Amino acid sequence: MRQLLSLLTLALVLLWAGCGSSSNSNNNNVSGNWTATLTGTNGSPNFAFTMTMFQNSDNSVSVTNLNVTTTNPCFAQGSTTASGGFTLSGNFNGNLNGTLSLLIQSTNTTPTNALTLNGTVQNNTISGNWTLTGGSGCTGSGNFNMVR
Repeated sequence: MRQLLSLLTLALVLLWAGCGSSSNSNNNNVSGNWTATLTGTNGSPNFAFTMTMFQNSDNSVSVTNLNVTTTNPCFAQGSTTASGGFTLSGNFNGNLNGTLSLLIQSTNTTPTNALTLNGTVQNNTISGNWTLTGGSGCTGSGNFNMVR
């Protein structure tokens, strides 16, 4: 009888431990649709864009559906590429924390315009700094905020 009670107790403990864990893959990655707003150092709006990010198993980030939603000569619609990386850190109990680096480049300009974003990820928000280098009129820096 004692062995049966011990086995039942062990089974209940294992069942209870299994109920407390979840494997929702989106909790701990940046995959999803994002909207970004970039402001200049004086706080004025500079860029806005939407995109779909997918975090690969090696923590690189693939970007699709990149759409610059503000009129901008530095990044013409359909002529940009983006790539990046994500580093996960902190508490993984349903909370997303880490850092994101993202590079968006024009593919139809000489020289190439390059927008670099480096930010901190906290759940469904990414915020940080951006720098734009490139041709005439395509330089600047400031802050950005992205929401899922």
